[in-house]
Amino acid sequence: MSAPEATPTKLEQTGQLGYKKHTDGGWGVVPIQTRSDRFRSTDVADFPALTGREAVWKLTPIDRISDLIDGELDGGEYAYSATAVDGVDIRWVDRDDTRIGTAGTPEERGSANAWTRFEKALAVTVSGEEAKTVRIDRSQFGIAPRAAHVLIEAKPFSSALVILENTGSARLSENVEILVGDGADLTVVTVQQWDDEAAHLASHFTVVGRDARIKHVVVTLGGSVVRINPSTHLNSSGGEVEALGLYFADAGQHLEQQVYVNHDAPHTRSRVTYKGALQGEGARTVWIGDVLIRQTATATDSYEQNRNLVLTDGTRADSIPNLEIETGDIAGAGHASATGRFDDEQLFYLQARGIKEEEARRLVVRGFLTEIVQQIGDADLQARLEVAIEEELSGTSLTSDGR
Repeated sequence: MSAPEATPTKLEQTGQLGYKKHTDGGWGVVPIQTRSDRFRSTDVADFPALTGREAVWKLTPIDRISDLIDGELDGGEYAYSATAVDGVDIRWVDRDDTRIGTAGTPEERGSANAWTRFEKALAVTVSGEEAKTVRIDRSQFGIAPRAAHVLIEAKPFSSALVILENTGSARLSENVEILVGDGADLTVVTVQQWDDEAAHLASHFTVVGRDARIKHVVVTLGGSVVRINPSTHLNSSGGEVEALGLYFADAGQHLEQQVYVNHDAPHTRSRVTYKGALQGEGARTVWIGDVLIRQTATATDSYEQNRNLVLTDGTRADSIPNLEIETGDIAGAGHASATGRFDDEQLFYLQARGIKEEEARRLVVRGFLTEIVQQIGDADLQARLEVAIEEELSGTSLTSDGR
């Protein structure tokens, strides 16, 4: 690719390479390393065809979702059901709604394809300081490839829990924009309990206002290939994000999350905790956690962690935490990752109290995963997810060596 004649307004890119300006004023082609430097566009035509070697796709089975990445998608309205709640407005809005595009921009071809194809966005607008819960159920997408766009806005000083439940058959690629106004307290929970053959790609973009808080929870228990990539931009002082995730992969399932937290303002805080379990031949999970603390984000407090529990042989869990810090004036920052089998001390403790080995192992797994479930804040959903986890466990026999 030829060098630019002047400073580009956006990073020009081919594959994983981009132009970077040297200190002497010249330009060079170098691999893109920093998440914030990735090329972004809402037009799928701006992205090159995938090879499978791209950093953002190299761990994903793109052959199983090629229709969502490259194909034509039905971007029309779809059927959904939602609870009627005071202070919550749900309606379809046109692409030219001024809020669309304010939370983020696609940085990969799959997200851009969904953005290019959607016709209307489902807008959820929350107002009022009283705490409220709204449930949106989506279960009638069908098997045709679809594009969707969801916009969730929490007005300043509002408070709400928004639950987006996905069930049934689907081949869905979508973008979810979340706008958290100043002083607002918003929880967004997305639950994926798709049928076994379903495929779902989603990019969630969140921007957090001054002294506002977002709790973002991703629960994935069903589907063939499910890839949910949440990113949060903390660009106002005092903003806070708590990003939680729970996933359980069975034989042949590919469950993936690429989490990004961009600290761009002082006195911001982030906590990222994702936990997963794997069982069955070919079960695969991918977790990538990127945290960027910019030079402007003084007094930042950040920590991210991922834990994976392997229940049987034949599984694979990729866990990649990344932390980039551009200022030394921070309150704290760290990351951790662990993948392994059962904790023998926990099992010994339970067996010493008369609990049989297999039941002890189930208790350990339930305790490991329900730590995330119990932080959702909705008793009904929490109870249903605990039952779903038990159903997942009922399909495996947990012996002393985890096989």
